[in-house]
Amino acid sequence: MENLANLFTLAILTAAVRSATPILLAALAGIFSERCGVLNIGLEGIMLFGAFTAVVGAYFTGNPWLGVLLALTTGLVLGLVHAFMSITLRADQAISGTAINILAIGLPNFLLLKIWGRQGISPIVERIPEWRVPLLADLPIIGPVLGQQSPLVYITLLLVPISWFVLFRTPFGLRLRAVGEQPHAADTVGLNVYRLRYAGVLISGMLGALGGAFLSVSYLAQFTQVMSAGRGFIGLAAMIFGRWNPYGALFACLLFGFADSLQAAAQSAGVPIAKQFLLALPYVLTIVALVGAMGRASPPAYVAKPYERA
Repeated sequence: MENLANLFTLAILTAAVRSATPILLAALAGIFSERCGVLNIGLEGIMLFGAFTAVVGAYFTGNPWLGVLLALTTGLVLGLVHAFMSITLRADQAISGTAINILAIGLPNFLLLKIWGRQGISPIVERIPEWRVPLLADLPIIGPVLGQQSPLVYITLLLVPISWFVLFRTPFGLRLRAVGEQPHAADTVGLNVYRLRYAGVLISGMLGALGGAFLSVSYLAQFTQVMSAGRGFIGLAAMIFGRWNPYGALFACLLFGFADSLQAAAQSAGVPIAKQFLLALPYVLTIVALVGAMGRASPPAYVAKPYERA
């Protein structure tokens, strides 16, 4: 009982916010892509590439923020590749995303060997330091949880209302959602379906890569093979659970982040539960959330369907 009591502390909530950040970025990435009608299951691979290139940039420049910039550029390029395959060539969107995921498993490990002469793990790099927000840090309860976090955590939390506003309160967001729901009707009124879908997928690529950069130069200070550990897929689950809405995705990601931090704290506290069961907790929660969302969540009507002008 004492071990269980030690689990529920403010430190758990602090860790939950930190753990939820890359998942939330993946969820926002999925929202932008699917709202415009393009399925992007390649987010897991994009996160891995973002994590790797962020470390490469930080290692050779000594500045982790330049590593983040390189990761964003990588996400933009991968988003462009996925958009070209899915929109221009009208290839199967699931296969295109899967190809990115498969490439992300092997290519970074090969490049690790070529750049640093080792496999599986990179050298330690400069890490983005945490910020202490003076007024926020002094507040009770909220202060210990949000008062001192990585700046990427604050950026991600700000991206939630920004994404909601862009999607639901701007002409661009209305047009983006229109080409994901009724692209033929959107084309009829003069919207460029292809251009808008490219924009959605490119934004998705950058957000996914930012999630990877958070893992490698903020959460940790190095790249390890397959360090995303399914967070891209969990982000897609959070997107579905949140009904393709940034605020709904935020709630789902905090739930998943809490499960992740809880299993880590349970192991540290010596809770008498097999380690394998604790490690599986976030993934079990993902399955439960998906099953619960089935039938209640309706995706954009034209998602994963290639568009061809009549």
